[in-house]
Amino acid sequence: MTALPEAERIARLRLARTDKIGPVTFSQLLQRFGSAAAAIDGLPDLVRRSGRATYKVPDIQSIEAELEAGHAYGAQLLVRGDTTYPVRLSHIDPSPPVLWVKGRCSLLHDETIAIVGARIASAGGLRIARSLALELGQADYVVVSGLARGIDTAAHTGALETGTVAVLGGGINDIYPPENADLHARIADTGCLVSESPMGMRAQARDFPRRNRILSGLSRGVIVVEAELKSGSLITARIAAEQNRDVFAVPGSPLDPRTRGTNDLLRQGAILCEGLEDVQRAFTTLRTLFEPQAQPDFEPVSDEPAPDLIEEIARLLSPVPTPSDELTRHLNMPASIIAAALLELSLSDRATLLPGGLVVSA
Repeated sequence: MTALPEAERIARLRLARTDKIGPVTFSQLLQRFGSAAAAIDGLPDLVRRSGRATYKVPDIQSIEAELEAGHAYGAQLLVRGDTTYPVRLSHIDPSPPVLWVKGRCSLLHDETIAIVGARIASAGGLRIARSLALELGQADYVVVSGLARGIDTAAHTGALETGTVAVLGGGINDIYPPENADLHARIADTGCLVSESPMGMRAQARDFPRRNRILSGLSRGVIVVEAELKSGSLITARIAAEQNRDVFAVPGSPLDPRTRGTNDLLRQGAILCEGLEDVQRAFTTLRTLFEPQAQPDFEPVSDEPAPDLIEEIARLLSPVPTPSDELTRHLNMPASIIAAALLELSLSDRATLLPGGLVVSA
């Protein structure tokens, strides 16, 4: 893979910041046009074909302002398709189009493992997270977490000396929770901060699932220390499993609701984790991830769907997620034509593209 031209890097940032262009649609547009610059040029005609009146692409001035703010903060922009982009992250669906990072960016390419868990954690859970992070760091693993209260904070604290990565929901300079301001600064100095969001953006509830897919996507495995049965950490574990990452769970007392989620993960086949040895044993004797290779950049696809095909696909969609390959088989059409039709339906707000090649009616 060669480095992207600077103009294309800026175009990919513009496309990523375009109104209603999420990571899935971003990938579809690059697959359709081959580059972000071509996608931006082709978007007006594509939007008109889809029946939508306008689509707001950020102007160069607003993009330059974001770049200036990032560089003034000491952050670096990583763009999907460039040589600096983490290879393991490029294989998740959907990959973040752009990332702001600050600190030791080399940590993103090392052997990484995530530790997550309850925000309102027990003293025992916090002790386990800290000691486990310390052990993993001393064994040359980079500990990844989300800089939240509780288990995340304990995990980062335990791995500060060896290197830790914090994946944020808001902008890279958004300090949340406020009491972690010192930890945020120390990670920026000795570890690495990562965010998909624009500079200065405050984290909202909807941003944390996006953050969690990056947290697990960067990691070879995810360890859940404490989690209730309806916990965000269990969502992270599910995402990790879908990304073909190993899922570990620390067992706990059945009397503590904070460990019912981790115990349930064990019932479902998660790997029991009581210490470093369990992680090392799993990585050497059980299923391990392939060493991911850098993916080739996008090649343009010239296929253009006919209007009647778009309408037929629209009629086939429902609120229940439908795999795009099922549409391909049902209609006996090339996958590239189906993808182009779904892209137009997405741009016209008639369909929503989901990770894993799924689509629902909007």
